[in-house]
Amino acid sequence: MITTRISDLIGRTPLLKLPLAEGGATVLLKLEQFNPTGTAKIRMARNMVDEAEEAGLLAPGGRLVESTSGNTGLGLALIAAERGYKFTAVVDNHSSVDKLRGMRAYGADILNVAGNEEGLATAERDTVAERLAAEHGAYWTAQHRNEGNPNGYRPLARELHDDLGDSIDYLYGAVGTGGSLCGTGRFLRERIPDLKIIGVEPVGSVVFGGPGAPYHQSGTGTPEGSEIGRVVDYDVFDEGLKVSDSEAFETCRHLARHFGIMIGGSAGGVVYKALERARTAPPGTTIVVLVCDGGDKYLDTVFDDDWMAAHGLFDEQAARRLAALLR
Repeated sequence: MITTRISDLIGRTPLLKLPLAEGGATVLLKLEQFNPTGTAKIRMARNMVDEAEEAGLLAPGGRLVESTSGNTGLGLALIAAERGYKFTAVVDNHSSVDKLRGMRAYGADILNVAGNEEGLATAERDTVAERLAAEHGAYWTAQHRNEGNPNGYRPLARELHDDLGDSIDYLYGAVGTGGSLCGTGRFLRERIPDLKIIGVEPVGSVVFGGPGAPYHQSGTGTPEGSEIGRVVDYDVFDEGLKVSDSEAFETCRHLARHFGIMIGGSAGGVVYKALERARTAPPGTTIVVLVCDGGDKYLDTVFDDDWMAAHGLFDEQAARRLAALLR
């Protein structure tokens, strides 16, 4: 296949079956790391720009602005480079170093609003992004409230239905902006009315209620004090689950060391919860997990022993449970 634009390679990502230790369920990973930029977010980044162009909101050579923890910024940086736009990413210290390097490699301008403060600063990022767009006549893609975000995942839903037909019983995904799971799930349920859609967020995120607290999973959840995005459609979810950082990261490390599968930190949490469901699900149940990105951006964190130890994230109980769940 010969293409003329790198964005033409978005989509048609593979499904990988996990080897479960017991039970008759099937767990399939939709590996979005095989997209350009190594993440699902490139799908919605392209679609938000497509819809803005169609609406006349972007002039040739114009500027895009977004508040991002990394993967959306990578996608927008690639699309901007490909189409001749400028792009400013407003970030905090929750972004991995490799995501920031990737955005710079595509020519993006990076503005960190958090100074030396660790953790998420979502509300401040959004305020600065909106102000920058107003001051400089740029287009703020505003992923948390832009319907172009969930609309960008319709092709993903079509891919799943083309590959699996009506056999999908559960769809699991992380909930950050809500775009990937709400967009995929809403479209897929039109074809599979009995589909169960399960959202997963970090312990400490407030999308599904409960007390807020700091967490290390990147690009997912909503911290206390930040507005839950308008893209989050609670009518789509059958259930909302919480997963600890330790459970998420131990899953990433177990899959890498025992099966050669490297996935991102938040994806590890979603896989962990899907494996728990598979253990008790009836024989013949098919569970699809949206794996939003690969593990290559987390080599200095999730896959680094010293970082894990420094943050107290090793969990022997979770590690033993994973060994029991997977062959």
